[in-house]
Amino acid sequence: MSGMWTAGFWGLFAGGALLIGAAIGYGVRVPRRVTAAVMAFGSGVLLSALSLELMLEAFRSGGLAAAGGGFLLGAVLYTIANAALAGAGAKHRKRSTARHPPADTAGIAIAVGSLLDGIPESIAIGLSMLDGGNISLATVTAIFLSNIPEGLSSSAGMRRAGRGPGYVFGLWAGIAVASGLAALCGFAVFRAFPPYVIAATTGIAAGGILAMLADTMIPEAFEDTHTAAGLITAAGFLIAFAISVLAG
Repeated sequence: MSGMWTAGFWGLFAGGALLIGAAIGYGVRVPRRVTAAVMAFGSGVLLSALSLELMLEAFRSGGLAAAGGGFLLGAVLYTIANAALAGAGAKHRKRSTARHPPADTAGIAIAVGSLLDGIPESIAIGLSMLDGGNISLATVTAIFLSNIPEGLSSSAGMRRAGRGPGYVFGLWAGIAVASGLAALCGFAVFRAFPPYVIAATTGIAAGGILAMLADTMIPEAFEDTHTAAGLITAAGFLIAFAISVLAG
């Protein structure tokens, strides 16, 4: 039982970084090039986590077929869901520009889209505890660091589109709570399943995260053709890699 609540706590902790980013993005007028840079950094961090932590662990526990099959399924499911939400007005939910629809439209789609982005990451936190019952510090750190620029960029765009602080902070607070619940469920639901099922589920989470990066975070990182975006992304990857090596 304690493991379940531990997973929930760390999911809530990582999701809480969205509120930190939201406070910065909504309260401070961060230059767009700076926003692009932090999104590039967050993208590199998540790329490191999904490749060196999630997919590697999925392969070790369940083999290539389970990990790879789950990965492709996760990417397909996310892409389909994201396309539907984009049509409903949530296409630019991560953007720091005023591309968000006006405050009286597409609010539900943006909220659901933000939830869609965060759930795979949180489930991955719970799944990471199934190997020995210890939390993966590298996974939690990577998700925490990537959530700050997500909240920053999206909240800046929402502010420019006319959305009030109640909507913005209520949205991210709800996502943070949902992140804790998703991590809790990731541990509680799957701990009784065989390794290949856990591997496939971890692969699904990783595939969803990569599709999210390609569809939402990376486009924002290169929005203003930031000349150092590639270098900053590489720096994020390297830092997350170092954390993974040192924590292991």
